[in-house]
This record gives sequence, structure tokens and C-alpha cells, in this order.
Amino acid sequence: MFSEADFIHMQRALTLAARGMYTTTPNPRVGCVLVKDGVAIGEGFTQPAGQDHAEVQAMKDARRRGHDPQGATAYVSLEPCSHFGRTPPCAHALIDARVKRVIAAMEDPNPQVSGRGLAMLRDAGIDVRCGLLAHEARELNIGFVSRMTRKRPWVRMKVAASLDGRTALPSGESQWITGEAARADGHAWRARACAILTGIGTVREDDPQLTVRDFATPRQPLRVLIDSRLDVPLTARLLDGVPPLVFCAGIDERNAAHAEALAARGVEVVPLANSHGKVDLPAMLKVLGERGINELHVEAGHKLNGSLIREGCVDELLVYLAPSLLGAGSAGMFDVVAPAALEARTRLVFHSIDRVGDDLRILARLQAQSQTPSTEH
Repeated sequence: MFSEADFIHMQRALTLAARGMYTTTPNPRVGCVLVKDGVAIGEGFTQPAGQDHAEVQAMKDARRRGHDPQGATAYVSLEPCSHFGRTPPCAHALIDARVKRVIAAMEDPNPQVSGRGLAMLRDAGIDVRCGLLAHEARELNIGFVSRMTRKRPWVRMKVAASLDGRTALPSGESQWITGEAARADGHAWRARACAILTGIGTVREDDPQLTVRDFATPRQPLRVLIDSRLDVPLTARLLDGVPPLVFCAGIDERNAAHAEALAARGVEVVPLANSHGKVDLPAMLKVLGERGINELHVEAGHKLNGSLIREGCVDELLVYLAPSLLGAGSAGMFDVVAPAALEARTRLVFHSIDRVGDDLRILARLQAQSQTPSTEH
């Protein structure tokens, strides 16, 4: 169904899509290559929200080079959109340009599109094919697929630990367990996320900035804090710069004045309690999904890590293991209750294992999420 040349051009479209890794949110990362008579005449990738999508960029590029897109094949890493959003439908633009063929890596999981763009192109007499390098395309947009199909972000939990699974000494000292290369790599993963989440315990102990620093990025992710009792100090570094989003269990006479002080700093506080008087974590993910968060990066302590895992809020673990031992009594990675039987243990699937400097980087997915989210509705 697909030729060797088709694979080459789609791989190029995926490479272009990756250029939008840190800029396209909340839109998906999409790349497009226009090919005519075997030669690539135009390339593009989706620009920040409200600007050109990949297909329009590629057509503009072709015309700048002196080429007419008419009769060309468009290789697109995601189905061209068929609806009016912040920009006009890309399917219309391809039809108007009179391209001859469109090859898409995967259908758009957005219910507003979901095959309609491909149908529109076929109805216009364009030869349409879909499914080339679909797995790679889904991986690139795993968060967008999650938000469109599950109404919640893809949640990646980052942990840095010793080889015996310890994240801090009994004294609380934890900087630095892993090496400089691993820390820089962790910031690259922060940068690709739409939001970074931590808990009040981490704020008290480490006073983190929760920003991307060791990696060049055009934008900072939204910072999110889980603080059930709304205890975050007004001196916390997390409050510096663009205000974070804070989830608490409720606002009453005990913390109302503090809530007002936070509001005066521009901090949005969202009360969202479960039946135990804690922040409702699954509901929080729904709220973040409604706000366009595709990928959520978690850097928290073992208690919040455990709560997120127990409540089914984690899709994958990003674990950096240092070649060292911290010993008994040191903090672990996750505060989870041991199962009654081995068969009931939380199962993971290793997605990748790489060496970063002197440390190991392990990307492991919870078994229920070992496949990328379905694009079926």
C-alpha cells in the first residue's frame, strides 16, 4: 500500500512535527511535506496556537520556492482538520490547492475531526490513504490523543533515585542524587509538558521553582500545586513569575484570608475535594484536560506519588537511577501499600531504557496504559 518513498517522506513529516514539541500546545504536533514528481517542494510544521497549521506552512513554503502545490502529494503526520477553530480547515486549503494525493499517518482523535477531514478530501476527488507510521505519530502526540479520547492529560511521573530506589536521605537531603546530564535531561522532559505538578510537601521541603532552566525552551509550562489545606507560604518560589494553579480541598474561615492573599498575587485557587477531605485527583485531571493540558509532568514526593498511582492517575514513570545506594530509612519513590499477593502487584511495561551520563533513564508505563490511548470513540 505504501512505497519506500512514502515511508521516507512521512518520516520527514514526523521529524518536522517534532519541531513543534515545545510550542504547539494545546494543538497537536503535526508536520507536512509536499512532494511533486518525486521531489519535496514544501515543508511545514504546526505553529503556536492561532497561527498556521503544518499544511498551510508547507504550501506557503512551496510557493516561496516557486512551486505550485497543484498535483502534489501531501504527507501529513495527522489527518488535516475539517473544522473552523482559530484557523480555517486545512482540508479546505489542500482542496483549494488542488493536491492530487494525501497520505496521513493517523486519523485525528479530536471528535470535531475524527475522519471528517479525510472524507472531505475523498469527496473532492483526492486520493487519500491513512495509517503510515501511525504508531510513531501517536507517540509524538500521546498527550493530545489522551485529552481527546479520555478527557484528561497523559500523566508522566518523574523520579530520581539511587539504585536501591531511594530519593532522599533520612535527613531529607536529596540534591543531587543523579548527575548533571540526567538533571538536564529531566528539564527537557519538563519543557515538552504543558504543565508541571507538585505537592505542598515538596514545596515545604525543597522550595522548588518548578521551571525549565537547563534546557532552551520558548515557553514555560503551567505550574500546578496540590495543597489540600492551602498552606503554601507566600514566600514560596513557586509563586514567583507567572502565577501557578493551586488545587485545594476547600476554602473556609481557616484559610479564606490566605486564599485572598494568593488571589492578590494572581494565583488561581480551585477547591476540589473528595470524600476524604483531600484534593480529588481524578477530577483534577479532568479540569486540566478542559484547560487544554495534553501532557502533565509530575515531580512530587513519595506520598503524592503514591496517591496518584493508587487512584489511577499515572500513565508512565520517568525514572532516573543513579549508581549509588542510600540504604534503609531513606525515602522511597512511591508510598503505596504492599499487595496481599504477588499477583496483585502493580505491573509495568518497560518502554525504553537508556544511559544518560552516569545514570540510567527508564521510561515505564503502567500496564493498563502500556499502549497509547485509543483513537476510537
